[in-house]
Amino acid sequence: MFFPLSKIFWLVASPLHILLILLIVGLLLTPRWRHGRTLALIAAALLALIVFTPASALLLRPLEDRFPSRSGSLPPPKGIIVLGGALDERIAAARDQVALNEAAERMTAAVALARLYPQAILVFSGGSGALIDDSAKEAETARRLWRELGVPESRMVFEDRSRNTFENALFTKKLVHPQEGENWLLVTSAYHMPRSIGIFRAQGMDVTAFPVDYRTLGNNEDFRPPADGSLAIRNFETAAREWVGLLVYRLTGKTTALFPGPS
Repeated sequence: MFFPLSKIFWLVASPLHILLILLIVGLLLTPRWRHGRTLALIAAALLALIVFTPASALLLRPLEDRFPSRSGSLPPPKGIIVLGGALDERIAAARDQVALNEAAERMTAAVALARLYPQAILVFSGGSGALIDDSAKEAETARRLWRELGVPESRMVFEDRSRNTFENALFTKKLVHPQEGENWLLVTSAYHMPRSIGIFRAQGMDVTAFPVDYRTLGNNEDFRPPADGSLAIRNFETAAREWVGLLVYRLTGKTTALFPGPS
């Protein structure tokens, strides 16, 4: 029940959707409601705030900076766990070719890590996040991509039932049966890493964060007005979704900390 409710909730609670609804309602009610114009102006002002100010970076930076960026060598891991969300399985099925989205670094960084650590297994976790038609599985596209990039079939393991991050952790642990003392790397977008780490820890699997897919620069340029308004809106939506997710997952007991960080 949690999965469909989360999908429906965000369809309504998306900041962009809320602001557009308020703007339209305000304009429609202006002739017969004296506060309609005020409502429309507030919605327009908030939308402009997102587009023309570094509001999105201010929300994203704490998420992306929570875990350090990894570079250089790490202790050889038992496996590399890659969370879904970087592939468009519907386009891949329709066009019969791999389709990556803006989180593509999850998939490419995993292959680089697999080459760096030839004894580690490569685990992909991701089924379908679709609410209605879930026939196309992200894991199928991941398998095809990694094959095309030269990863041996014997090194790849796929979990194709999960629909969200909680199920990623739940089903991955059941699939790989981690043992005490083993080192597992977790690869996902930097903004998504705090919630992901918190969920895996709650499942009793202490993984090492390997954040990728940064959306901010990590310096003072982040606090300048954005050059691309549409990108600013997307980043604001991404950050807002993640902060809401952190709160909801904590309230529902899926994590043990509101803002998980390095242990």
